[in-house]
Amino acid sequence: MKVTIVGLGLIGGSMAIDLRKTGFATELIGVDLNPHNGQRALERGLVDRIEPEDVAFASADLIILTIPVNALAALLPSVLDSVKTNTVVMDVGSTKAKICKSITDHRKRSQFVAAHPIAGTENSGPDAAFSGLFTGKTTIICERERSSDHALDVAYKVFAALEMNVIYMQPEEHDKHVAYVSHLSHVSSFLLGQTVLDIEKDEKNIFALAGSGFASTVRLAKSSPGMWAPIFEQNMEYLSQALQEYIIHLQRFQYHLMKRDTKELNRIMTEANHIRRILDGVEGKTPDKNLANANGTTLKITQTSNTI
Repeated sequence: MKVTIVGLGLIGGSMAIDLRKTGFATELIGVDLNPHNGQRALERGLVDRIEPEDVAFASADLIILTIPVNALAALLPSVLDSVKTNTVVMDVGSTKAKICKSITDHRKRSQFVAAHPIAGTENSGPDAAFSGLFTGKTTIICERERSSDHALDVAYKVFAALEMNVIYMQPEEHDKHVAYVSHLSHVSSFLLGQTVLDIEKDEKNIFALAGSGFASTVRLAKSSPGMWAPIFEQNMEYLSQALQEYIIHLQRFQYHLMKRDTKELNRIMTEANHIRRILDGVEGKTPDKNLANANGTTLKITQTSNTI
C-alpha cells in the first residue's frame, strides 16, 4: 500500500517506522512544510521520498494527517477534494468536533476516518520517532458510521499493525473526555513548570532540590507549544470546564491546609489514591485484535505482510 504521511514528527514518524516494519506500507511518501524535518525523515529512512502535497495526494492509497489540529481542520476539505475515489484519508488529531464539522457535508466524507491514537511523548520532530510508540495503547475512532466499510477496513489494518486497541466515540464525547485525561494534565504540567521557573528567579538553588517526582510531574511541560496551543483553543469549552473543577479541588486543598486539618488532607489524598486501581487496569490491557466493524459485527484482524 502506498502511504502518504503529512507531518513527519513524533507521531507521523513513529507510524511510518512500524507501518514499514510490518509490511503494511510498501511505499512511504512524506509531506512536511519544514524542509529540515523532511530531510531528517529521509536521512532516518522514515519515508522513501518527500513530495509536494498535490503529487503526494494524487497517487496515495492512504493519507495520514499528523499535523496540528488548527492546520488539519483547514487542510482536510482540500485533501478530500484532491484524492481518488478509493483513497482513504485518516487524521490523528487530539480534538475531533471541529475537524469532523469541517467536512460534514463533503461528498467524499465516507473516505475519511476520524481517529485519535492516545500515544506520545514530550519530544517532537523526526528524531523523536521510534518503533513501538503505539504498542498496547488505545485509539479512538469518531463517527465511524460516516466512514465507508473500505475506509474502516484500512484504518483497522493500520491500528492492528501498530498493535493498538480501538474504541468508538462521537466527537463531542471524545473532546469532553480528553479534556480531563489529556489536555488538563498538559496545562497542569505547563503551569507547574512556569510556577517553579518564577520562583527560581529569586531562589537560585531550587532546581538542586528537584527530584524524580518533580521531573515526572513537569515532563509534559517539555511538549511542543506549537502543537498544544491549537489543541487547547479548539477544545476551549471542555478544557475550561475541566480547569474550573481542578481549581475548585486546589482551593479546597489549600483551605484544609491553612486550617492544618491533617485528617481532611489525608482523606483527600486517600480518595485520590483510587486512581491507582484504574491506571493499573489500563496499563495491564493488551491489544484486542477482534475489532468491531462499522456494522457492529466482529472483524478479525491479523498482522500480515500483505498489501491491500
